[in-house]
Amino acid sequence: MGNVTNQNVDCKKEHKYNLNFKSWISRALIIFLCDILATCFAFFMALYIRYDFRFKDIDPMYLEWMCYLVPLWCLFTFVVFYGMRLYHSIWSYFSLEEAIRIIEAYLLLTPIFVLSSWILHMRMPFTFYVFGTLTALFLHVCIRFSYRIIRRFVKTTETIRNSDSKKTHNVMILGAGNSGSVLIKELKNYPDANQVPVCIIDDNPAKWGRSLYGVPIVGGKDDIITKAAEYDVDTIIYAIPSVSGIVKKQYLDIAKETGCKLRTIPGIDQLANGQVSVSQIKEVELIDLLGRDPITVDNCEVFEMIKGKTILVTGGGGSIGSELCRQIASHDPKQLIIFDIYENNAYEIQQELLRKYKDSLNLVTLIGSVRNTHRINSVMQKYKPDIVFHAAAHKHVPLMEDSPNEAIKNNVMGTYKTAKAAADAGVKKFVLISTDKAVNPTNIMGATKRICEMVIQMMERQYPDTTFVAVRFGNVLGSNGSVIPLFKKQIAEGGPVTVTHKDITRFFMTIPEAVSLVLQASYYAWGGEIFVLDMGEPVRIDDMARNLIKLSGLRPDVDIKIEYSGLRPGEKLYEEKLMAEEGMKTTKNKLIFIGKPIEMDDNEFKKKLGRLDDDSQEDDENIRDYVKDIVPTYHPHNY
Repeated sequence: MGNVTNQNVDCKKEHKYNLNFKSWISRALIIFLCDILATCFAFFMALYIRYDFRFKDIDPMYLEWMCYLVPLWCLFTFVVFYGMRLYHSIWSYFSLEEAIRIIEAYLLLTPIFVLSSWILHMRMPFTFYVFGTLTALFLHVCIRFSYRIIRRFVKTTETIRNSDSKKTHNVMILGAGNSGSVLIKELKNYPDANQVPVCIIDDNPAKWGRSLYGVPIVGGKDDIITKAAEYDVDTIIYAIPSVSGIVKKQYLDIAKETGCKLRTIPGIDQLANGQVSVSQIKEVELIDLLGRDPITVDNCEVFEMIKGKTILVTGGGGSIGSELCRQIASHDPKQLIIFDIYENNAYEIQQELLRKYKDSLNLVTLIGSVRNTHRINSVMQKYKPDIVFHAAAHKHVPLMEDSPNEAIKNNVMGTYKTAKAAADAGVKKFVLISTDKAVNPTNIMGATKRICEMVIQMMERQYPDTTFVAVRFGNVLGSNGSVIPLFKKQIAEGGPVTVTHKDITRFFMTIPEAVSLVLQASYYAWGGEIFVLDMGEPVRIDDMARNLIKLSGLRPDVDIKIEYSGLRPGEKLYEEKLMAEEGMKTTKNKLIFIGKPIEMDDNEFKKKLGRLDDDSQEDDENIRDYVKDIVPTYHPHNY
């Protein structure tokens, strides 16, 4: 059966090859016939011009010689053109490079024409060679450009015809460099998009007043708003992928005030691979307005560490956990174990990895809770992982305020049980996913994560054979339950967009950035550290909501109303990255810092941990007081 299938595939490939070959032969034959006609016409016109456009004055001898020479020169032309692959170009994409090759071909053909006529003792007038060669060269170039000209005319006609039934969008291009040039050509060759470039913005004054493919360069970024109105622009496309995030933010901050729809081209890596096309233009995302470059971490050493190792990811189906699984799977682990209590999440990442890696990845997907001591112990003992990434946790602040006991059971005791099971199973490294909400917490979720960090530091001292480390970062853009998907949903529904407080700020990072930090921490870890990422400046949530509305081409407080609902229980206006007593130590990566371990009485902490466990089982209403006894920096609001 397999042989039959392979034969069918081979037959299809051969059939497709035959069709393509026949298509090329037909196109090459058409161009060759046109070349013959062009050559004959060019040299006849050369002789016609030589005799002042009077046919009857032409010397019959020259007419006779021309009838011998021109067919021979057509043969020479075919041989040289074929040798220089001028019949192999794609007609619809004939470019300046092919035109230069035709000129080079005629540098070779011209002496051949002259020499052959002299050898045959058929010396023609000097002007015959000059006018004939130049005219033939010009016609050969025109023949090859003719398809593009006709195609452009047809597409322009289609665009005009379609504009009656489908709105044509006037487009402003930000950037008159190579990327903008490619984009303009794509837009002009893609009439179905109904996007017409009408003006270009570039901060280089030397380009102002000039044009790019007929599109005027009308000013710098300070002119975006006025020129958008002047040219009736409704779509702005950012096409400067090589500049810093700060410069990009400057452009987009101005552009979003126009009310136009904002879009952007792919990054510089895609440009380098020649992947820019109209179909790849994407919507401007909020990350483009954060005002910083994406944080990159060189994880080559990390991936070498992962290679050939057994890796366990708890909470492997969540936003961070699933991205960890993706990056780990791509670097040849011995075995990857996904552990999650939510079967739908675990199933989704399992199927994604199986589709991508098939049998090349040794993947195990397990359902279970980190609260279950027997379950987590049995998993650790059976699979003996080398590295554990602990991402399982309850993270929603308002929900945990209403169910504090569940936060303690899952976050604190789940972390302790998982860490203990890992140490007993001989795990080499254990990496806890923490949060900036653990610093001077005002909510139970942040307080439980702070206790988790304390658990990690205690375990490091008590189990020296296992390296324990925590990784602390801010809000993750686009993660499950984060504010961005909520805002987008509210905008799609016509509003209102709800913001808790006008002055509330948060640190933000992308999921790949967060995972890069986690992986880097696993490499840097000596034991007991809390790794912190420099996430740039905090962002006002109110600004973020307004920017998202503007990116949708709508107006805040006009098209979409913004409502302030007030701080929720346990929520504070700003987050911190390090506690005062933790200090600050840099790593080789200048964007990653380490907070030193805080000294504490491990035995006393362990007793309090046991009491907290007992109290959480009974739904004790005084649970926050017990948490505050362990975390003195915890200051709950309204309790």
